Amino acid sequence: MANTPYPQSYYAASANPVPPRPALQGEVQTDVCIIGAGYTGLSSALFLLENGFKVSVVEAAKVGFGASGRNGGQIVNSYSRDIDVIERTVGAHQAQLLGEMAFEGGRIIRERVAKYNIQCDLKDGGVFAALTSKQMGHLESQKRLWERFGHNQLELMDRQRIREVVACDNYIGGMLDMSGGHIHPLNLALGEAAAVESLGGTIYEQTPAVRIERGANPVVHTPQGKVRAKFIIVAGNAYLGNLVPELAAKSMPCGTQVITTEPLGDELARTLLPQDYCVEDCNYLLDYYRLTSDKRLIFGGGVVYGARDPANIEAIIRPKMLKAFPQLKNVKIDYAWTGNFLLTLSRLPQVGRIGDNIYYSQGCSGHGVTYTHLAGKVLAEAMRGQAERFDAFAGLPHYPFPGGQMLRVPFSALGAWYYSLRDRLGF
Repeated sequence: MANTPYPQSYYAASANPVPPRPALQGEVQTDVCIIGAGYTGLSSALFLLENGFKVSVVEAAKVGFGASGRNGGQIVNSYSRDIDVIERTVGAHQAQLLGEMAFEGGRIIRERVAKYNIQCDLKDGGVFAALTSKQMGHLESQKRLWERFGHNQLELMDRQRIREVVACDNYIGGMLDMSGGHIHPLNLALGEAAAVESLGGTIYEQTPAVRIERGANPVVHTPQGKVRAKFIIVAGNAYLGNLVPELAAKSMPCGTQVITTEPLGDELARTLLPQDYCVEDCNYLLDYYRLTSDKRLIFGGGVVYGARDPANIEAIIRPKMLKAFPQLKNVKIDYAWTGNFLLTLSRLPQVGRIGDNIYYSQGCSGHGVTYTHLAGKVLAEAMRGQAERFDAFAGLPHYPFPGGQMLRVPFSALGAWYYSLRDRLGF
């Protein structure tokens, strides 16, 4: 049976040691079978186990193999489309519920880290950096919007103030969110997996789900076994493939690229980001970066629609890094990798139930670190009969891509080109 290792990323190279997790052999019985050991699956498992459910997780590769172990490591609040867009789409009542949850994911992460003593280099503070006056105006509106929902850890920054937290001359201002922050994302996933196992949950690695047998007592079939369950949670996101065709039709895997420098040393690292905050700019196709615990710079950006791996990741991302920090022109790049996230046409997550017993959450659209932790709680609530918050997400409209799967890549790339052109022209 094939063994799928982690990609050669900085995160895999600096991961905390973990025990071996064998593949599923034979048949097991459980209350809930979760497909995917990323953040959505692990968060769901923890909340279910804490509420007395028996849980088994099947993972096609290794814990955190997908986006959960490859992302930029930034704790960013709200959703890929903000609460005002949701309000225009679904109305005030549903938007109120979703707005109240928009800042919960970050709190869940911090609670998990504290409760289970997860070593993942958690740091507080995230910056949204504005390149134009229009983007600055958007941040001013965003601050007012978030404060409507009780989120008050925000500071608007002018040009002088933002230079105090990031050594980049390109920004005219920004907004600091002290409830944002950053983590080593793979170590967070590994710590959550250990917490799952400490509560009696079982995780099977190298165990892809190859078929779901639907019905009153659903069964997840794997290459060398099967899991009989009362409920199933589908949490494969961009790595689900066509296991559930009706979900694949309304989403598209996309790749994003990340590089990591050699260690910069304390002095240079402190010069770049004196308070050790993470940063993302306000462009449609945004750049994001932060320091690691050993004083490297992680820098990411760019989107490849359809999730193809570029031939030369460094050639794509290094110029972006040097545009922000030309002082790094002689710095060596030690790691470069790509990872997939799942895009929806609305850029809002897709949550729902198939039949009575198959639940799913997918399509974070590049905004998944906090949302996935919230999703686990919401899915667990629904299984316990508390469905109001689940229904608020499930009521969001799900749209198929125009032209189906054949045209979704060129359609999305054209849209991205349009918005990135607007960014460059300052519209």
